[in-house]
Amino acid sequence: MSEESPLDAIDDVVPPEEGGMRGMRQLTAEQFSAADAVGGVRGVVESVAPGLLFVVVYIAAGQQLAPALIAASAAAVVAVVVRLAQRTPITQALSGLLGVGIGVVWAWRSGDASDYFAYGLWVNAAYLVGTLVSILVGWPLVGLVMGLFRPEGPLSSTGSWGAAVAWRADPALRRRYALATWPWVAMFALRLVVQVPLYLADEVAWLGTAKLAMGLPLTALTLWLSWSLVRGSAALPAQTRPPREP
Repeated sequence: MSEESPLDAIDDVVPPEEGGMRGMRQLTAEQFSAADAVGGVRGVVESVAPGLLFVVVYIAAGQQLAPALIAASAAAVVAVVVRLAQRTPITQALSGLLGVGIGVVWAWRSGDASDYFAYGLWVNAAYLVGTLVSILVGWPLVGLVMGLFRPEGPLSSTGSWGAAVAWRADPALRRRYALATWPWVAMFALRLVVQVPLYLADEVAWLGTAKLAMGLPLTALTLWLSWSLVRGSAALPAQTRPPREP
């Protein structure tokens, strides 16, 4: 099996069906690629298949929970098996399997199909708090990502942690990175505003549809907005910027 880099691991910390933080390295790219942001065709399939199958099978089986849980689990397992067979990195597929597994266990224990999606709601709530706090304490998420992924960052062969946070010495960069983090706060908040009422109302079909629509498509849009706001800021580290004119 091919060896995974630290970049791969950080990209895949959020279950694929959430589309949360994967593809963040796109923020440092010269040209934005929506395909790379969502992990290409395989990333889309691995992200969409479990949730889509759950909803479709649940409705087709007359709202029987067991077939829907089996279908979602099978899709997640197949994703891991295919990657193992092709000897490709499996972090993304494993994180997806973990997310699906938690959802399956919660729904099976409660007997409520809506609980299949509860884990995703908690993930979004956690990331909403995390991104908001990162702005309020002066360490915006986007700034941390930019520091990690640019050549001077600690994830490169010659980078350092000091260079990764050098942008904090530049007030203009701090403001820019804080502004570029707000789209992430808005994305997580919007997901909760739309999906929590559907969860509480036990509207399984609508909840599943909302999660699919507000998953990868909304993540790609949020990445593009952040990329647009920080475009070019990675080219020159803060410590090497010329002093401002008095």
